[in-house]
This record gives sequence, structure tokens and C-alpha cells, in this order.
Amino acid sequence: MYTPAENRYEHMPMRYCGRSGLQLPLVSLGLWQNFGHTTSWEHQREIVYHAFDRGITQIDLANNYGPPPGAAEENFGRMLAADLRALRDELVITTKAGYEMHPGPYGDGSSRKYLLSSLDASLQRMGLEYVDIFYSHRYNPDTPLRETMGALKTAVDSGKALYAGISSYNAKRTREALAVAEDIGLELLVHQPSYSMLNRWIEDSEHAGTSESLLDVLGDSGLGAVVFSPLAQGMLTSKYLDGVPQDSRRAKGGPLRAEYLSEENLARIRALNRIATDRGQTLPQMAIAWVLRDPRVTTALVGASSVAQLDDTLGALEHLEFSESELAEIDRYAVEGGVNLWGPRSSDR
Repeated sequence: MYTPAENRYEHMPMRYCGRSGLQLPLVSLGLWQNFGHTTSWEHQREIVYHAFDRGITQIDLANNYGPPPGAAEENFGRMLAADLRALRDELVITTKAGYEMHPGPYGDGSSRKYLLSSLDASLQRMGLEYVDIFYSHRYNPDTPLRETMGALKTAVDSGKALYAGISSYNAKRTREALAVAEDIGLELLVHQPSYSMLNRWIEDSEHAGTSESLLDVLGDSGLGAVVFSPLAQGMLTSKYLDGVPQDSRRAKGGPLRAEYLSEENLARIRALNRIATDRGQTLPQMAIAWVLRDPRVTTALVGASSVAQLDDTLGALEHLEFSESELAEIDRYAVEGGVNLWGPRSSDR
């Protein structure tokens, strides 16, 4: 029987999500990797429970997280049933739909049918009556935004989601989504984009051919930002400084592509590692602190393959401040590394 740590709220800073009244921990746990049926449930449970003991109250999922798709939600549902049910009101549980979940025209995309049936299936897998945040996982040019935003509104109006969000929409599409949402009476809470020292697209005002960056849009509109992949899929760790280890995502054939580990990127990573060392931090600790330097970022969404790895990441909270000279030195190497796996899937085609 799991008993949560009594001091779980004493050391985790919180930020309000945009201009809402919802507070989120500076570091949140994502179950994208390591929480499917290829990892033991006991090992997963150890990580999730330890995260909660450390003050991580937001658990982020999606319908297709696994492997296989749906497995992460099933495994997390087992944790809820076993030990976490009484703690439901202390958790922010989120899920998403927008990528392929099953064959056929109704298992992918952003249609009303897919989004709402996916939410029902997610709730069933987790044994929940509602999720705290339901996201449109990506912009889809083949579906009118009014239909997608309308499905999110139905999810909230029905009580199956407390809040609605979008993920990986660029600045232009975010503005369009906000306009549609306002027109139909939906209040969007949050945006979930990728962001790291090697993937700075949300700062770029030219990314969508507009005069404002995605961060500008979020700050102006009052949306929170839950940034994912702040460690660039593990590249911003010590793991790849001396080659590709046997137990890495790259060696296992994960989404980390071989071309991402170019000599140029590895040289940047090594330089950033030296800066982190000079700051008295590990590279992942500095990478987390760096994305949190901007107050428009609500929380850094991290994965974990072990309790030790999670604890190392959370060490970032002990040193969040940067001097101007440190930021300038980081900017010499924190440049686009061509690692935005999600960019083309949220394009303007």
C-alpha cells in the first residue's frame, strides 16, 4: 500500500498556468516513453509514485502512448485503481488525441468523431470520469478548426475534461484557434509545444511567417505553456557525449533519429555540458532550468526511465537563476539542431 510523502508540497515550486487559477509544478511527468507494456508495471509505478512524493502533481498522457497505443493509459489506470484513487483531487491528469491510434479513417486526425471517441476510450482505460486537461494533439489542415475546437468544447461542457488545450500549433494556427474558441465560447487553457536548447522554434517570429513568436502569442493571450522534450529526447544529457550507448533510445530504434546526433549537434552538446559543469549542474539540470527561465513557460514536461534519473532532473530546481553572461555563452551553442520531430506535422500545408 502506497503512502505519499508528507512533505511532498514543501520543495516543488508552482506556477499559475497562464492567466488561469490553475497551478502546475515547475516540472511535470510525461508518460510518452517507458510506460508501455515493454516496461514492467512495478518499475513504472516506482517512478510515478516517487514523482508524486517529490511534488510532481501533473501526469501527462496521450491516447497513443505505449507501446502499444493505449498501454500507458492502461498502466496508469492500474496505478489509480491500486493506490492513487484517493489522491485523485491532488493530481492533474491530462491526455491528448490527434495522432494515429487505430486503422481506418476514424483512428487519426482532428475530427469531432475521433477526438470525442478517443477521450471516451482514454477515460475507460484509466478508469476515470474526467481528465483535467484534454488536448488537440496537433494542428490538422484537413479538419476545420471550428470542428476541432467544437469537440474540445463538448469535452469540457460534458464534464469529461475540466480544461482544453492544444499542442504543437504554430503561432499563426494558435491565433486562429483562439479566435475560433472565443467565437464558440471555449476558453483554451494551455499550449503544449516542444522546446529545448536545440529546438527553439517557439521563440522564432518567422516560423509561421508572422510578426510574433508562439511565445509572444501565449504571453499575450494568457495561455500557459507546458513545454515537452526539454532534453531534446535525451540528447541534452551526458548519454551521447561519447557515442551511442546500447540502452539508449537511438540504439533501441526510438524516435531519436540518427541524423540528430550529427557531429555539429554533438559538439554543441559537449560545449553546453561544459557550461553546465561550470554552473555546478548536470547538463539535463541546466537544460530544464534554461526552458524555465522564461516566465511564460509554466512547466517543463520530462520523462524518466528510473527514479535516479528523475531525481537528477529535479536537481534543476536548486539552481534556476542565470547571469546575463551565462545566457550569452549558452546562446553560442543553443541553436537550432534540426531535431523538431513535430514541426512538419503542424505545418501550414
